[in-house]
Amino acid sequence: MASRGLWIGFAAGLLLLIVVDLIAFGRKPRTISLRRAAAWSALWISVSLAFDLWIWYYAGARPAIEFLSGYLVEKSLSVDNLFVFILIFRYFSIEPARQHRVLVWGIFGALTLRGLLIAAGVVFINAFSWSLYILGAFLVYVALHLLFRKSKTVHMEANPVLRWLGKIVPTAQDDTGASFFVQRGGRWLVTPMLLAVVAIESADVLFALDSIPAVFGITRDPFIVFSSNACAILGLRALYFVVAKWITHLRYLDTGVSLVLLFIGLKMLAAHWVDIPSEISLAVIACLLGVATVASLLDKRGAVEPDAKSANPGKKA
Repeated sequence: MASRGLWIGFAAGLLLLIVVDLIAFGRKPRTISLRRAAAWSALWISVSLAFDLWIWYYAGARPAIEFLSGYLVEKSLSVDNLFVFILIFRYFSIEPARQHRVLVWGIFGALTLRGLLIAAGVVFINAFSWSLYILGAFLVYVALHLLFRKSKTVHMEANPVLRWLGKIVPTAQDDTGASFFVQRGGRWLVTPMLLAVVAIESADVLFALDSIPAVFGITRDPFIVFSSNACAILGLRALYFVVAKWITHLRYLDTGVSLVLLFIGLKMLAAHWVDIPSEISLAVIACLLGVATVASLLDKRGAVEPDAKSANPGKKA
């Protein structure tokens, strides 16, 4: 599917949808209602599924199944990673009315970063076909780590990017509104809003190290890899405001995502001996994520609250 016209058309359509998303939510700080966010989230999911139907018509069943498999993996990883977004906003005391502004820049950065990583991955895999086994082993390691980790505690003070930024640029200590920079006493200071953007961008680097190899385990078509990533990320801002209220109740989502990564990693390692059809892969991924979601919703033990260590740097004396 790697034709120049297709890439240009998808890029133009993606840019148009980003503009629509910006207009829909607006640039001024305001609280996004659950109903509005749910409607837009449903719209973005519908657009992605419609695009998958177009792929089926244009290129056949296999690319469409690979896109849907990649989209499900990316979407589930994105939902799971919203735990970290919640912690970042809590850590920097970002009010709900200002969170969508941070998410705008976070999504722009994520799309750019993933495009570069996917391009590098395609070049590397084409040059060294054995690298797929390394990626498979890495996914197995990540899956086992997620399965057996004891807590979701996140140590923000250990983020090297934030530590470096804190050393070279002073941070404003008062309420700075929705600005990224403010001027105090004749010098420019960064605000907690900017630090939150940096934290989300640096976190997405780690997310991409899991998600991109997982999609390469489903397909090696760079267009399918990027388009499934882009479609999953595109509606993430609306989805955040939908799931922020109840995401902590998805007790078993981690387990489902971990098992999906484990399945894909083992599939990559066994590719030389066992050829698993795309239809079987899609069924396994959908089944694992569906069971994890249903089990979470049926569990009555209450929410699983992640924890962020260290005090908010924006409130230091």
